[in-house]
Amino acid sequence: MPEVTVGAARIPYRVLGSGRPLVLVHGGSAGSKGWDAAAEVLAETRTVVLPDLSGSDAARDDGGELTVELLAGQVAAVISDLGLGAADVAGHSMGGSVVAALAARRPELVRSLVLVTAWTGRGDEYLRHALGLWRQLACDADAFARYSMLIAFSREHLESAGAAVVAELASGYRPVPGRLRQIDLALRLDVRDLLPRIDVPALVIGCSRDLLVSARYSRELAADIPGAAYAEIAGGHQVMIEQPAEFAKLVRDFGDRV
Repeated sequence: MPEVTVGAARIPYRVLGSGRPLVLVHGGSAGSKGWDAAAEVLAETRTVVLPDLSGSDAARDDGGELTVELLAGQVAAVISDLGLGAADVAGHSMGGSVVAALAARRPELVRSLVLVTAWTGRGDEYLRHALGLWRQLACDADAFARYSMLIAFSREHLESAGAAVVAELASGYRPVPGRLRQIDLALRLDVRDLLPRIDVPALVIGCSRDLLVSARYSRELAADIPGAAYAEIAGGHQVMIEQPAEFAKLVRDFGDRV
């Protein structure tokens, strides 16, 4: 597996398929494996790149504080290491802030931008309280994992998946140091001032069943990015797991139009 060194961090990334490069950036989670179902579909026509940034289970670093600038720099290093020129870039959840910052500050690396159930600032009180409670549950690993399921997935998905599948999903949401570093960043990040500087084609995807980042918030985010398009899926926060085919089609069709 390829790996880049960025400062004190060693960032691995996976490459699937062939074609124009599409980089999928994870949010607060174990890492890039959350993209796998959708990445398999996208890799039929694209070179799909799946980095594991600091805070993920696969990355190695000094355990220091995470910042949007730090993570955006890691994505930039992966794109440069590929050597394929500017890439289409998608960011999920907290990863949306990371790729928004990358597009605003390093536009030569970003051909187009997709923000998926992303948040970019401190303007949503519901979200702030939801994240704060998540962080406070770190002292109880089982409660942390159960709460993670409630905010990561829709009621419909949890009911249809069954207890065994939900338990397997929950195993990836434990209060390990990487998860807590990610939540700490999510609680303080604010890249709203960068949004008007984004000058590449952009698509914001909201989810009507997302209990963490509301579709209304996603629509407002789209309005803050010049010329951004908006699309909505009937899914929860982890929409690429719940609706991988529909999600992949949206991303692929948008990339083809650019």
